Amino acid sequence: MMKYYLAVDIGASSGRHILAHLEDEKIILEEMYRFTNGNVTRDGHLCWELDRLFEEIVNGIAACAKAGKAPSSMGIDTWGVDFVLLDKNNQILGDTIAYRDSRTDDMDKLLETMISPEELYERTGIQKQLYNSIYQLLAIKNEHPEYIKNAEHYLMVPEYFNYLLTGVMMNEYTNATTGQLVNAVTKDWDYELLDRIGIPSKIFGKLHMPKTSVGMLKPEIAKKCGCQTEVILPATHDTGSAVLAVPANDDDFIYLSSGTWSLMGIERKYAECSLKSMKYNFTNEGGYDYRFRYLKNIMGLWMLQNVRKEMNTDNKTYTFPELIAMAKEADGFPSIVNCNDSSFLAPKSMTDAVRYYCERTGQKIPQSMGEVMVVIYNSLAQSYKDTVAELEEMSGRKFTRIHVVGGGCQDMFLNQKIKTFTGKEVYAGPVEGTALGNLMVQMLKDGSFKTLEEARECVASSFDVKKVD
Repeated sequence: MMKYYLAVDIGASSGRHILAHLEDEKIILEEMYRFTNGNVTRDGHLCWELDRLFEEIVNGIAACAKAGKAPSSMGIDTWGVDFVLLDKNNQILGDTIAYRDSRTDDMDKLLETMISPEELYERTGIQKQLYNSIYQLLAIKNEHPEYIKNAEHYLMVPEYFNYLLTGVMMNEYTNATTGQLVNAVTKDWDYELLDRIGIPSKIFGKLHMPKTSVGMLKPEIAKKCGCQTEVILPATHDTGSAVLAVPANDDDFIYLSSGTWSLMGIERKYAECSLKSMKYNFTNEGGYDYRFRYLKNIMGLWMLQNVRKEMNTDNKTYTFPELIAMAKEADGFPSIVNCNDSSFLAPKSMTDAVRYYCERTGQKIPQSMGEVMVVIYNSLAQSYKDTVAELEEMSGRKFTRIHVVGGGCQDMFLNQKIKTFTGKEVYAGPVEGTALGNLMVQMLKDGSFKTLEEARECVASSFDVKKVD
């Protein structure tokens, strides 16, 4: 009888239920269900619709069961940093506000009165991003101190979904590290830091590693799904899962998880928390088996996605191939923007934000949409080039190739730009990197693979990984 594993992979714009099984020593993937995601505005804040997302999770499991492919196990991964606070009745306190919301503006100034940026980086190894959980907690404490006072539990988004499925509250290591609250040496919550910023440590549970069993579905949930299954912790942070799926076992590569965000880095055994690393804005996110993902967050396909959204009308919907064709026609346009500039995080118009950045920096202003697109493509490639140089400087090594995984690996125009700008060999694939990493952990849990190296070898033989010409 075929054994199935289910990855529920939820990103900022959509979620998918990806089912996997092993056949002839290869991993076979099948998309069973897809749903939309996005922010809604409540009381002036950008929020997630967690109730609706949970309904979609249940619907997707039911779709698997209806197809006669009930999973023996499942795991959920999402974006990082966002969380819920639960009261003594296990009810959410306030709205679940999204990381792109502006509520954390100026929270860095408040935090600096409690701990210096240098000490914070030395303790956590996490780059300063105003959307990190630590700044969100300070914003809640500042605006709604009663939420902090009444909080009994802190659960990140996938952990909350696991709780709704099983009734078990369990914190997971890889996602916890994204919030700038975990000590890079002890690999546990930094309780001294929490005391200093006035956040009660009692709300933070034991950190568990990927491969840990959360539990079985609650009876009422199993009835809705039409099946029973075991919920497993993957690397619940989507980048943690994506990096697992890189089809290589040597240390001669840089990975690029390419999606709404671009995450570019290397794997290390120890965190690099020096002032120089801080200056370069690298982060040390926790990974599988206590590996560190030493990487840089780059704005990524978010910029292209927003330009496309702005161009689409009731009468015309542009495909990405059509936008790429426009960019190719405008190739050679000279302007470059800093993709990580705050003006691109959540602008009312990405097109206007790109044009205004070029104007205020004295560069040629793109007029056509093709010119706007090629500015973004070249700017992303320039960011990757700069990051490669910094990774090589910080590690004291030279890397020969870049492995691009995730949905963005399908954009061969961007992949060719990466090769041209960096001078490295570029390999594209697999596409479903995040879901695949999630599934690999489940397979490691049940013994289908003995080691991560064995699992990665199977990925390399199971999927078409293209070398960019």
